[in-house]
Amino acid sequence: MASDTSQPRNIVIVGGGIIGCTTAYFLTRHPTFNPAIHKITILEAQSIASGASGKAGGLLALWAYPANIVPLSYGLHAELAKEHDGPKRWGYRAVHCGSITAKGKLYDTAKKEEVGGGGDEYKKLPKTRRGGKMSAPVEIPEDLSWFDRETIQAYSVMGTPETTAQVHPFLFTTSMAELAKEKGAEIIFGSVTAMDYTGPHGIKSVTYEDKETKHIHTMPATDVVVAAGPWTNHVFPEAPIEAIRAHSIVVKADVSAHAVFTDIDLPKDFGIKDASGAKKKKGGKRVNPEMYARPDGTVYACGEGDYVVPLPKSSNLVECDISRCDDIHAYISTISPTIRDGEILVKQACYLPLVEGGGGPIIGKTGIRGLFLASGHTCWGIQNGPATGKLMSEFIFDGAAKSAHIDSLDPQIAMEDS
Repeated sequence: MASDTSQPRNIVIVGGGIIGCTTAYFLTRHPTFNPAIHKITILEAQSIASGASGKAGGLLALWAYPANIVPLSYGLHAELAKEHDGPKRWGYRAVHCGSITAKGKLYDTAKKEEVGGGGDEYKKLPKTRRGGKMSAPVEIPEDLSWFDRETIQAYSVMGTPETTAQVHPFLFTTSMAELAKEKGAEIIFGSVTAMDYTGPHGIKSVTYEDKETKHIHTMPATDVVVAAGPWTNHVFPEAPIEAIRAHSIVVKADVSAHAVFTDIDLPKDFGIKDASGAKKKKGGKRVNPEMYARPDGTVYACGEGDYVVPLPKSSNLVECDISRCDDIHAYISTISPTIRDGEILVKQACYLPLVEGGGGPIIGKTGIRGLFLASGHTCWGIQNGPATGKLMSEFIFDGAAKSAHIDSLDPQIAMEDS
């Protein structure tokens, strides 16, 4: 059933990450959007892209998941880049993608130290667990000269420039927000304290605390999209969303356009000392960091996910464990002298939103009139942001998703199963 677009609408998007910003962008580009009667507001607690959307890797892939929205989103990325000069504005480009199996080696004998045995297996982020289907091993590409070829035991193709691309997540997300603002969307910085959706008429208003003044305000709402990533269930407790922390680093290194997944067998004498000089014991000897070379002369690398520290109240309170960042660099250094010698520019952490029980994301209606969910995108939020934003614009202005069949991503199913 189509929505009545001739009536005034107060559309509030909770969350200024990639999902919230692409939703605002596509709402302002919808054929029936009329800025005279349709008010669109992004309500963000801290700053645009302050969470995972600003600290992600930015890999785009036709072999990502879920399959029912990936082709749409991958194509929209190309269209957005063409329309808004994405290569210059947010680092959009096609890349090669492969998987390396390697036997790491020590380059600095002064740091030799045996790895402690036992412990849990290295935790892997969802992208590592559920990435593209690998082909039979092939010869190592010549331009992967930033790896020590003596350490590489196998190389498998995961994606080609026809099926794999990248963006700089922070630049892409902030650009989507800016482009939405240019067409009439408003951005307010404040934290949601309440939503009124009691009674038969559904959502009525959103109450928030202004970030700067700490004053409490209530804005009327005809439609609310909760797109707060791992904080989604802080806003709407019924949302079956949980969070996993992820650490990453950015290293100065001007290398070839490749995304590289790894399976590294650490050297027997591998070990890392902390600031006090005490030996850190590692559980398991195989590790799986990921690396994405960027066009700005840097390499983004991420490592294990963990549940050690619970999700804090807001993105500015995320705790970064520097030792985990150092681990990522040390692991990669056993197979890449280039990364080993590169300056570490950034050490950071964020939380990824997961749907409880697996699967996801969840996109669509909650069963409460005017209240929508768009969250649980795991590590593929940047990849699937454009499709999610377009589909949310269709839910609001057309009454249903038109561009893809997403019954399997229905929030109400996930809510019932949780």
